[in-house]
Amino acid sequence: MAPEREPFRFGEKLRAIRERKGYTLKVVAQAAGVSESLVSQIERNRVSPAIDTLLALADALEIDLEYLFEGYRRERPVRLIKADERRRVDEAGVQYEEIVRPVEGDGAHAIESYYITIPAGGQTQRGSYGHLGREFGIVVEGAAELHYETRVFALEPGDSISFSATAPHVLVNKGPARFRALWVITPPQRFS
Repeated sequence: MAPEREPFRFGEKLRAIRERKGYTLKVVAQAAGVSESLVSQIERNRVSPAIDTLLALADALEIDLEYLFEGYRRERPVRLIKADERRRVDEAGVQYEEIVRPVEGDGAHAIESYYITIPAGGQTQRGSYGHLGREFGIVVEGAAELHYETRVFALEPGDSISFSATAPHVLVNKGPARFRALWVITPPQRFS
């Protein structure tokens, strides 16, 4: 569940500017084309104005919208994983190299991504029973087969594939060289 967002309040700023300029509620309301009552309610953070009302109030008070919203700016998480700092998991010779780490709080939008490297003759194990979510992969090098339910899909460099992960699925490298692909899963399974 996403954390509850606190409502943004700028009524105090509007009131402080109005009072500093010596304007009455009536003067601002008339200039903005709204009622005094509405201006009062907005200043007391009792109502959130429609954007056109907010623009009209900003014009009436001769202020920039940027000033009103400067406190709203916030840092959004950016995750950088340096190539030499990637987490790696080895399962029966199959290597998983993390590219995208799930971000706490992403909820239903959480993803993970990794390079999967399967040696000649190797195969994945975990998907053989299926799991919740979706998967997407794009082949970087080598060739493999995706065994999905009773069907088999041949994968070669440049090919991409996506599917519901709820059905049993296994990647099998029957070729003479290693198989490498970029893989994306939601919700996260391996590195979470």
